[in-house]
Amino acid sequence: MNWRFLLSLVLIGVVVLFIFQNIGVVEIRFLLWSAAISRSLLLLVVFVVGVLVGWIWHTLWRRARERASRL
Repeated sequence: MNWRFLLSLVLIGVVVLFIFQNIGVVEIRFLLWSAAISRSLLLLVVFVVGVLVGWIWHTLWRRARERASRL
């Protein structure tokens, strides 16, 4: 098995365990906006956004590198 895949599975497992242990409700305030959501949902959203941003950034970096190598 690929070591990156195993590392990803371990990381996801740790994140899921951390989320399930933090199920309290928190209030988020930003400027005039306010919301009360569970801490686990907030952590899950932050994790997913981080993964998506990292994936997009890596894709853009790889494309720029490929274009630079063609020139």
